[in-house]
Amino acid sequence: MSSLPEARVSEVRAFNRFYTKVIGALQAGMLDSPYSLTEVRVLFELAHAGRMETGELRGLLDLDAGYLSRMLARFEGDGLIARERSASDARKQLVRLTPAGSEVFSGLDRRSAEEVERLLSTLSEPDQERLVTGMATIRRLLGPPGERQPYVIRPPRSGDLGWVVHRHGALYSAEYGWGTGFEQLVARIVGGLDFSRDAGWIAEVGGERAGCVFFVRQDEVTAKLRMLLVEPSARGLGIGRRLVEECLRHARAEGCKRVTLWTRDCLVSARHIYQAAGFELQSEEKSTENGVEVTDQMWACDLRATS
Repeated sequence: MSSLPEARVSEVRAFNRFYTKVIGALQAGMLDSPYSLTEVRVLFELAHAGRMETGELRGLLDLDAGYLSRMLARFEGDGLIARERSASDARKQLVRLTPAGSEVFSGLDRRSAEEVERLLSTLSEPDQERLVTGMATIRRLLGPPGERQPYVIRPPRSGDLGWVVHRHGALYSAEYGWGTGFEQLVARIVGGLDFSRDAGWIAEVGGERAGCVFFVRQDEVTAKLRMLLVEPSARGLGIGRRLVEECLRHARAEGCKRVTLWTRDCLVSARHIYQAAGFELQSEEKSTENGVEVTDQMWACDLRATS
């Protein structure tokens, strides 16, 4: 028997039924055309590739060979595609759209964009952003494992600081057992930020927050690197290293000579990032967090030595 909660399986199946209805996949023809969702997808791939070998097309869309062959025969009969033997391997068949096929696809592509615009126009701006972010999350979680995702680093915007407190509390509670006391500590640090002298950066993957770090000025020559966090789903992309680099770059530009930070020895990946960036361990001591024994560490980076 599966260990997955039945409610989760049911929710995914309910979403599948809902979304196939939203995009019209249950209709005989997509976008008021005589072609099915799969057929329109084949036209899409041919339109963007220019020319494809049938085996490549079959593998890309995971289609049965016989099904694809019948589909291409229909397209050929409708004058949408042309087929020819590969010059390098006569056993392979190349497929391309004809001018008529390109015209049909252009009409379908235009109507598809119009349908999505109509769908989004029924939602407020915040709801549009939530929808698009949710879709990006689904693609990332169900996409090919190990696929490297692009990310952006940007300054904080409205709503980001609340996210920083929430994710520190939730993530460190789940991974290390730290309680609300740690979340309150993060909230106090966030509440004390003064962006006339302090700075911060938010990492985004697919339009969704994936990490953060903050520069907190201490005096004319010293600053603290605070609240470095990378979401589990975004680890391995180099985001943590990039955030630390941005903080140190800013510190140099602001005339700082030294940057310190507080961390704990259990945060192994973060410590490796700090060491690679030029930080050195200064001191450590035992303490507890929500009844969990921890080792607090102070690290420092001499910017004069690493510039």
